[in-house]
Amino acid sequence: MLDLKFIKENQEVVRLAIQQKNICLDLDELLNCERIVLDLKQKIQALQAKRNANAKKFSQVKGKEREDLISYGKELGNQVTALSSSLAEAEHNLNEYLLLIPNIPSQSSPIGPDEEYNVEVRKWGAPRRFDFPNLNHIDILQKNNWADFQRIAKISGSRTYLIKNELVLLEMAIIQFAISQACSHQFQLLSLPSLVREHALVGTGHFPSGRDQVYFLPDDNLFLSGTAEVPINSLHAGEILDEKSLPLLYAGFSPCFRREAGSAGRDVRGLIRVHQFYKIELFVICKNDKDESLFWLNKLLSISEEILQKLEIPYRVIECCTGDMGTGKVKMFDIESWVPSESKYRETHSCSSLHDWQARRSNVRFRTTDGQIKFCHTLNNTAIATPRILVPFLENHQQEDGSIYIPPPLRPFLMGIEYLTPKRAPASF
Repeated sequence: MLDLKFIKENQEVVRLAIQQKNICLDLDELLNCERIVLDLKQKIQALQAKRNANAKKFSQVKGKEREDLISYGKELGNQVTALSSSLAEAEHNLNEYLLLIPNIPSQSSPIGPDEEYNVEVRKWGAPRRFDFPNLNHIDILQKNNWADFQRIAKISGSRTYLIKNELVLLEMAIIQFAISQACSHQFQLLSLPSLVREHALVGTGHFPSGRDQVYFLPDDNLFLSGTAEVPINSLHAGEILDEKSLPLLYAGFSPCFRREAGSAGRDVRGLIRVHQFYKIELFVICKNDKDESLFWLNKLLSISEEILQKLEIPYRVIECCTGDMGTGKVKMFDIESWVPSESKYRETHSCSSLHDWQARRSNVRFRTTDGQIKFCHTLNNTAIATPRILVPFLENHQQEDGSIYIPPPLRPFLMGIEYLTPKRAPASF
């Protein structure tokens, strides 16, 4: 959410952001809502002033004149009540418009309507050349009896998965490895629920525009979150933090749920686009300072790159253009990992800076050392998301006999084994 005063004083800047982010929104409607609110407030104040003046006359008159004053006071009260109802509706409409206003993208971000205008920043690792017929991740799973898609689809529907045996151990090992990496960078580890109230999704900016992507439990008035970013962003809602306590560094682990509305026919097989998954989300709450935000954006990105490098997965870093970065983002990077069977890079990580856009929505502030109250800045980043990361991991590390090479940094989390096969699971399991 942007400050209303900023919007009014920088209308052309906001209009440009609306255009660059491809948002269907008329800024004039918002400004008109604000004028209606101001007009109603002025009318209510004028009526209240008349009521007060009318009430002061009670002690000075008697009889019919007093009755007339009482009648007039009631009439004024009814008008105030009616206008107050209209004011509440107008303020609600204004707030709804404010929730839709996009953040102002960084001047250094690429400009474009969609992902075709994203810019490659760098690559790491060379795509592997196989000296045997390499398999896609689905064939690897079937060859090693590591998944069952058909049976689970009968139970849970499409875009669900069941992984089993050694692959479960591998998935848990990768999660534990990512947790250890986050902790090594001084992030506080949180295990979070997926169930959240509506205000938490409004706070991150997933609502109101992204409702079609979220599962709703009407009997409980709760939603299933698609990322730990949602509950973490609201952990300090309404609080005023001490500047000395910042930055707050959180690594949130949670099950995640997404409806994948609008993705019919895309990636329907395998582990890429599923309804339920696990993710470790890195989240930073820092001072309201652009340079500090940029520092943490680069730091978060480097942590994800470090994880992929230690997992020996080739990748490329993409800077997202204005039309692909999302409503609240100031600057955003994606990391795409190499998938050999498709000869292409696929997104596995996302890293974003939102300045005070989320903090205003959730009312997360801090007190500076000289006593000023300011809204915080927030940033978020994928440390790891599974099962999606299993796709490039399995395909890049497959061996001709069907086994999977385990890079050295991951081996401590798999009892030291170098290759994962159906016959060589860690002995203690």
